[in-house]
Amino acid sequence: MLVAERVSRSFGALRVLDDVSLCVGRAEAVGIVGPNGAGKTTLFNVLSGAYPPSEGRVRYDGRDVTALDAAARCRLGVARSHQVPRPFGGMTVFENLHVAAAVGAGASGERAHELCLRSLRLCGMLEVANRRADTLGLLDRKRLEMARALATDPQVLLLDEIGGGLTDGEALELVGIIREILAGGVTIVWIEHIVHVLLQVVRRLVCMESGRIIADGDPQAVMKDPAVIEAYLGSVSM
Repeated sequence: MLVAERVSRSFGALRVLDDVSLCVGRAEAVGIVGPNGAGKTTLFNVLSGAYPPSEGRVRYDGRDVTALDAAARCRLGVARSHQVPRPFGGMTVFENLHVAAAVGAGASGERAHELCLRSLRLCGMLEVANRRADTLGLLDRKRLEMARALATDPQVLLLDEIGGGLTDGEALELVGIIREILAGGVTIVWIEHIVHVLLQVVRRLVCMESGRIIADGDPQAVMKDPAVIEAYLGSVSM
């Protein structure tokens, strides 16, 4: 469904991604872990079209999308959330979703309205639909970040530390939502530092270090990999 083929990304002399290859299948749930600076968010930026790769290609649903920007990829079905929520603070929750449906999905009229309502229901935000986004607490802003991505009607959803800054209990509240998204046939790729929360959803785990993938496979096997333990697990809350 979404493929990175020998992708590298440099910023001047700094090589942040180094020959990364990753293939994510349709309706698969893949978790990505790794220490800070491993290149995880940069990989998302390349997959979503925010950054072009310095080398390599990105494919989506069999199509080479390397030259397409983030807006074009979103229209095709690749959506993402950000670690720090980025709502339009002066707009209501519903208005934020309507912008996502109109711009991200190219929807209008009844179709845009349906996408907004579906996202509100799925993310448990119907009760706050008419509240201004800048009045929301962190958990609801995280919900809104997911809801905006869902309002673009994605086939692939890239979640960047959606649990970041939340308590374990709050992060677990999001697990049910993400499971329901997955059950609806959406492919999930999820970067997360709260590993035990991540493992409630994903069936495949990828570990990155220094811009490279050092392990990819069954989550329990990856977590026991000596290279992963050395690079990452010693510094993570389990």
